[in-house]
Amino acid sequence: MRKIVVTAMFLLLALLISSCVPAEKVCSIDKDCVQASCCHASDSVNRGNAPDCSGQLCTMECVPGTVDCGQGEIKCVGGECQAVIN
Repeated sequence: MRKIVVTAMFLLLALLISSCVPAEKVCSIDKDCVQASCCHASDSVNRGNAPDCSGQLCTMECVPGTVDCGQGEIKCVGGECQAVIN
């Protein structure tokens, strides 16, 4: 009986955590995620909410606190798209 209660609590906790992720950031794998802005991104979203960057020109500047110039990468962490800055 105790094992069933612990399992049920674990599943409930997992459900609560997953429901806290905003819809535009939900992911399963890293490839589900893209930069949230066209230039100097410091956040990410899932592909369904990707910005339209057609015709957008960005500077070649390596802005601190962004994924520019290999300072970070876009990842799926715990079911949420995140910009992981080194």
